[in-house]
Amino acid sequence: MTVESTAARTPRRASSGGKRASASAKKTASPGKGAAQGKGAAQGGEPELVQLLTPEGERVENSEYDRYVADLTPEDLRALYRDMVLTRRFDAEAVTLQRQGELGLWPSLLGQEAAQVGSGRATQADDYVFPTYREHGVAWCKGVDPTLLLGMFRGVNNGGWDPNTNGFHLYTIVIGAQTLHATGYAMGMAKDGADSAVVAYFGDGATSQGDVAESFTFSAVYNAPVVFFCQNNQWAISEPTEKQSRVPLYQRAQGYGFPGVRVDGNDVLACLAVTKWALERARGGEGPALIEAFTYRMGAHTTSDDPTRYRRDEEREAWEAKDPILRLRAYLAAQGHADEGFFAELEAESETLGKRVRDVVRAMPDPEPMSIFENIYADGHALVDEERAQFAAYQASFADAPVNAAAGGEVK
Repeated sequence: MTVESTAARTPRRASSGGKRASASAKKTASPGKGAAQGKGAAQGGEPELVQLLTPEGERVENSEYDRYVADLTPEDLRALYRDMVLTRRFDAEAVTLQRQGELGLWPSLLGQEAAQVGSGRATQADDYVFPTYREHGVAWCKGVDPTLLLGMFRGVNNGGWDPNTNGFHLYTIVIGAQTLHATGYAMGMAKDGADSAVVAYFGDGATSQGDVAESFTFSAVYNAPVVFFCQNNQWAISEPTEKQSRVPLYQRAQGYGFPGVRVDGNDVLACLAVTKWALERARGGEGPALIEAFTYRMGAHTTSDDPTRYRRDEEREAWEAKDPILRLRAYLAAQGHADEGFFAELEAESETLGKRVRDVVRAMPDPEPMSIFENIYADGHALVDEERAQFAAYQASFADAPVNAAAGGEVK
């Protein structure tokens, strides 16, 4: 399997249409005020955004954000490329496993690798991440074994990892709810005097949820050290962004009193730099920031979705030319930072990862039926006890019972 391909995996049909310093005592430069403007912004009718690497793989200077990636070595750049390639390979394997009936559902991140890897690598070990259900690349960056992400989608657990081990919370299916969790957690961090920050991930569709608005309000009023990272992949299932907001999403932050920045979500360097900036100011006591990573959902919303019913092929093809992996590969090759041997080695590593994922998923043991009632309430709950008893009786009704042959095979 070619891990760099962004071609659809199913046929497409043509379609027409210490103590935390106070804000006054510890300040960090805040390029977010006009960061989406000026040098490094996209040209030619494209939305203005922070960009450090063009789709052709050419480096763009940016006086406000270059310092956040100035210390990257060729080895660091190759590591970012490896992260994106292996994340895409894992994602492709998960899609295939779902098509084969091994998973019940899968939300692909195809096309969003740069947004996730760039922002994920900007976090420190003691920063805490609250994801949606699509942040497979961020999980990779936080050290969560990718096979642990698959248990919930196979139906064998409710999340297969300990969030406190890696600072990566369990996946949240309820749209936008994790932004409230992140805000509360960040407020607690501030009260504890922790020198760390929180990142809350959500999609463009979640910005229409009241939970997100409430999170913005609380985080601003209480100066919480939280970075809101919105992956604007253009489509909330079948609804385009223009049917959800009359202004660019990053501009919403202004109404709440904190900075918002739009970044090229297919540019891993820009995503890394802007997230570093936002986390730095959050740790410095300057409160929240909103990052809108302008990207595109190359695949379906989930494997149960058919985007050909509402999305034009031409739109997808235009975004294929902005592929996040191909642009970094072009830059690495042009700068002499990677040769064909490196790319071939990585291709082999990606195949090994794919095989491991397949083997682990197929070997996952089925859970005990009654385990669904575990870990619901810390101290138990009468209603759960009642439901457990009802389900146990239902299960017992399928047990083999002795048959009375003299009664014509009736069950005794």
